[in-house]
Amino acid sequence: MSFERVREKLNILADAAKYDVSCSSSGSIRTNKNKGLGNSSGMGICHSYTEDGRCVSLLKILLTNYCIFDCAYCVTRKSNDIKRAAFKIQEVVDLTINFYRRNYIEGLFLSSGIFKNPDFTMERLVAVAKKLRLEENFNGYIHLKSIPGASDELMFEAGLYADRLSVNIEIPTISGLKLLAPDKKHEDFTKPMLKVKNEIVRYKSERKIIKNTPKYAPAGQSTQMIIGATGESDKDIMYSATHYYKNYNMKRVYYSGYVPVAEDSRLPSIGSQVPMLRENRLYQTDWLLRFYGFDIREILNNSTPNLDIDIDPKLGWALRNLNHFPVDINTADKRMLARIPGVGMQSVNRILKARKFRRLDREHLKRMGVALNRAKYFMVCGAKNWETKDLQPETIKGLILQSSQGKFRNKYSSQLSLFN
Repeated sequence: MSFERVREKLNILADAAKYDVSCSSSGSIRTNKNKGLGNSSGMGICHSYTEDGRCVSLLKILLTNYCIFDCAYCVTRKSNDIKRAAFKIQEVVDLTINFYRRNYIEGLFLSSGIFKNPDFTMERLVAVAKKLRLEENFNGYIHLKSIPGASDELMFEAGLYADRLSVNIEIPTISGLKLLAPDKKHEDFTKPMLKVKNEIVRYKSERKIIKNTPKYAPAGQSTQMIIGATGESDKDIMYSATHYYKNYNMKRVYYSGYVPVAEDSRLPSIGSQVPMLRENRLYQTDWLLRFYGFDIREILNNSTPNLDIDIDPKLGWALRNLNHFPVDINTADKRMLARIPGVGMQSVNRILKARKFRRLDREHLKRMGVALNRAKYFMVCGAKNWETKDLQPETIKGLILQSSQGKFRNKYSSQLSLFN
């Protein structure tokens, strides 16, 4: 097949893959061996991002954009009038190797529409990874998108050659999935997730006894939810994410704002794209749950079903729970230090180390990277009185927003002055 035809396929299938944001490559260490090609670093290899924050550093493509399903939210659904293409297995292998040798990429993210049936498609995805590992001796990062409904045998084989596997749950709730993708079943997503989880656990246990046991999906598994295609609240979304973290040992759950691709009475109208800021707030909440010790019920519940777009979720929680403040920087435990708005986990660890040697004041905190424009309303350090004790939550929120806007204006003005 001509180079021009392969390039045309690449344009079509790389463009179709841009809606999948779950292509992080961190968490896997695969060292080079037998003078092979490439390696996968534990630090992650996603270095390049588009202007809207989506990672594009891997060779990120679909095997095909043909699909037997007609999911309303998907650009590749069978009823959509788009140009179709499909790679041969060897074409994907050759593209990956050639791009790697030219230093364009450091790994492969391979997804696919579903043609014929899930097993037929999954078998071809596995064949690509298998050829790269065994025939090309490729030790770089490989992320395979698992096909909902694929057999346990194929899911098992996929984990032997891929660093990470993922099954996109697509819609956060079962009711939303039934509405927009009636041909799909919820268990088609959860069954392969459970298989991968169990195999990872089994292989880790075996490696403790037999050191040369091969690694199975060493970077774990992830999933992605489309946000804003149906009417789920932030509470619905994050409770669902918490379920997958807890029950399927997910490494990451990704949140992708719905991009209107066609007129459909079941979907938001074209032009009503989900704001990136909502995605950002969901990721911040996800971060609080995984690294800051928050319980999802503290942040989102029946009285607070949606996040405040104006402020980050930790500040939102603090304003609703002023009875927990002020926190004394010099005596508080790690858990409460991490709950002060404007104090990140790096700063928390610096505070815990530094206060062993002296009492800390605001100047010390500033040097540690604490955002005092927010933190000062929720802490004390050396002062006898809490200077903001009489302020109401809405007043504090207004002052913080005013301060943040002022900082943005000052930064913008200083940038403009460079060109005067």
